[in-house]
Amino acid sequence: MFKKFKGIKVAVFSAAAFFTIGAAAQAQSTHTVENDESLWSIAKDYGVAVEELKSLNNTSSAAVNPGEQITVPQSISENEKDLLARVVHSEAKGEPYAGKVAVATVVLNRVESDEFPNTINDVVYEVSPTGNYAFEPVTNGSINNPADSEARKAVQEALAFEGQGNGSLFFYNPATASNHWIATREETIQIGDHVFAK
Repeated sequence: MFKKFKGIKVAVFSAAAFFTIGAAAQAQSTHTVENDESLWSIAKDYGVAVEELKSLNNTSSAAVNPGEQITVPQSISENEKDLLARVVHSEAKGEPYAGKVAVATVVLNRVESDEFPNTINDVVYEVSPTGNYAFEPVTNGSINNPADSEARKAVQEALAFEGQGNGSLFFYNPATASNHWIATREETIQIGDHVFAK
């Protein structure tokens, strides 16, 4: 899915991993394909995974035809999208757009990992073994600031990317990280000032 991103190198997209939002498959709607649309653009607009669209519509192709009816699963809630966008905005302000997508993907990957809580809210507000919040914006209160449009767009991209990538569960800035344990994790990619790892 990220392969259709304009201006972003394909290597950037290895920062994500397979994740599925359980509630996404529960409700569905129908979308009538318009000119110049693809499964990728539909997935991005709805905030659902291309791979899920393919599966739900029994196709292995990303090509669609104008007038075709596509079944679209329900995405995560608007509240979850807003929380995720606020995390992205706070954690990745000043980072490249691809890094913002990768930060959102880390949160979504954690939801699907057995090592972390299974909701976006619980992942964002998780307390680490050291007694601190897992995400600095929760600790410093910047999680309460509204997200900008780029952070919201990055969330939609991350949701559409479901089912692809290398499984990033962590990210950190080596120049400011105080916990050196994170550097022992397998690096998946570096984007801007952030190193992503699993």
